Amino acid sequence: MRIEYDVKLDFNDVLIRPKRSVLKTRADVSLEREFKFKHTETLWRGVPIFAANMDHTGTFAMASALSAHQVLTALDKYLSVEDWKKFTKQHASALPFVAVSTGIGETDFARLDEVMAVAAVPFVCLDVANGYTERFVSFLENLRARYPKTVIMAGNVVTGEMVEELILSGADIVKIGIGPGSVCTTREKTGVGYPQLSAIIECADAAHGLGGQVCADGGCTTPGDVAKAFAAGADFVMLGGMLAGHDECLGDVIEENGRKFKRFYGMSSTESMEHHHGLVPDYRSSEGRSVNVPYRGAVKDSVLDILGGIRSTCTYVGAHRLKELSKRTTFIRVTRQLNDVFVPYVVESGK
Repeated sequence: MRIEYDVKLDFNDVLIRPKRSVLKTRADVSLEREFKFKHTETLWRGVPIFAANMDHTGTFAMASALSAHQVLTALDKYLSVEDWKKFTKQHASALPFVAVSTGIGETDFARLDEVMAVAAVPFVCLDVANGYTERFVSFLENLRARYPKTVIMAGNVVTGEMVEELILSGADIVKIGIGPGSVCTTREKTGVGYPQLSAIIECADAAHGLGGQVCADGGCTTPGDVAKAFAAGADFVMLGGMLAGHDECLGDVIEENGRKFKRFYGMSSTESMEHHHGLVPDYRSSEGRSVNVPYRGAVKDSVLDILGGIRSTCTYVGAHRLKELSKRTTFIRVTRQLNDVFVPYVVESGK
């Protein structure tokens, strides 16, 4: 046993210090990035934000809506091949902005092959809760051998040495985050995790040294947090809870005491495991929670709010392009971020 005494930071531990800027308006800021990926030499251009590959947010309707803003969607791995066929025919223009998701189960390769046979998907998201197992690395190596021209995003991990191993094993993008998600209970159930801001900083440094990229997955609750993730060095940011509760999300609108909600649950929750597998295996516990989130209408307004916040961050530090944000950022440690005196009123009134 050993203890590391240096402080690790989360989004709420810091603010971004403003700097002199010559930008005249937020409209002058470009949020588009262009990436050339390590293993495929593929060029991709767009806004590097992913909707998370959860039942609730990783839907075809979400992909269609977000593609209009050049934003990506990692689609839920349980979507049927027939639904993929329909989506490919009806929304071909959205395909450059989607990822097909897969786990490392015995049937996952066969199902992925079926999807890839009907849809020209540019990204594969190899997604497990614990990216530190030899089985995961072996699956990644086999996936790279089978799909040499496909961009592979793999995770989740939170340490630089594992980022390096995954990139050397075939990942183009490594997904960063253990436990920070709004409906994740891994830290409560296992005691394992890493503060997300420090994880991004350390993992981005490791990835960029090898020509790879990282995707910050989890922990963002406001547009300011998304901006901090990019400022910390994330190439992509994945959002779940911030995109929950919209028309494009899975599930019906529920009414309780005159207010409208939609159901949202973690993919390791009891609700998810019972829905997809019929039970929670005896050898494991649930590591996710189920909640009713306020119904928020169409996702467009939320996306514009997020993108507008990031543009504003860029104007505060003089970054003309999103790519410049991390180079223009100085984080300052704080003990308090927000004046929340009216937060109870806002929540109660729904304003």
